[in-house]
Amino acid sequence: MAVSVRIPTILRTYTAGAAEVTVPGDTLGEVIDSLEAAHPGLRDRVLDESGKLRRFVNVYVDDDDVRFAEGLATPTKDGAKVSIIPAVAGGC
Repeated sequence: MAVSVRIPTILRTYTAGAAEVTVPGDTLGEVIDSLEAAHPGLRDRVLDESGKLRRFVNVYVDDDDVRFAEGLATPTKDGAKVSIIPAVAGGC
């Protein structure tokens, strides 16, 4: 299964500047493993030490927040779009 992953600007140093990469995977966890194999260092930016999604990183599969789906077990069908979006905080 080929899945397109949108890479945020802050993580593009790991993808040689590519804003989008294509990797295989039937689930989000498999996609992240494929990302790591193709672009070492990305997994540590998306997952914490226990292997769970980092608190301040939002991940979407076809516009659905995986935290409200099946997390890393969220299915990724052929042609799915995965977006990695770092949370932005701020205020007065």
